[in-house]
Amino acid sequence: VQLQASGGGLVQAGGSLRLSCAASGRIFVSPAFGWFRQAPGKGREVVGTISRSGGVALYEDSVKGRFTISRDNAKNTAYLQMNNLKPEDTAVYYCAADPNLPKTPSWTKAWDYWGQGTLVTVSS
Repeated sequence: VQLQASGGGLVQAGGSLRLSCAASGRIFVSPAFGWFRQAPGKGREVVGTISRSGGVALYEDSVKGRFTISRDNAKNTAYLQMNNLKPEDTAVYYCAADPNLPKTPSWTKAWDYWGQGTLVTVSS
């Protein structure tokens, strides 16, 4: 299974970006997806997850109300819509996938498959 993350870039504070994560290869049907981010000098942290049935959980209080996770099962793709971006959102964003939503989704080792990461830079 390969995960291709895309959509990162440079944006001014207050702007928006939409990240995509496309799963391909020896694919299981409608996997659960997770979005993580890693800021410079910090560990990788979970942003949110979306289950196979579309249930969404956001783990970072700082992104609630600004970030939305969705999915297109026909395309085996998950999306992270990021609005009102702030400089502190600057990070490499990673997507992860698993046949089922892990019981401990914030634990990076719980996810079987990872994308290569896409850089989001928010200027002030």
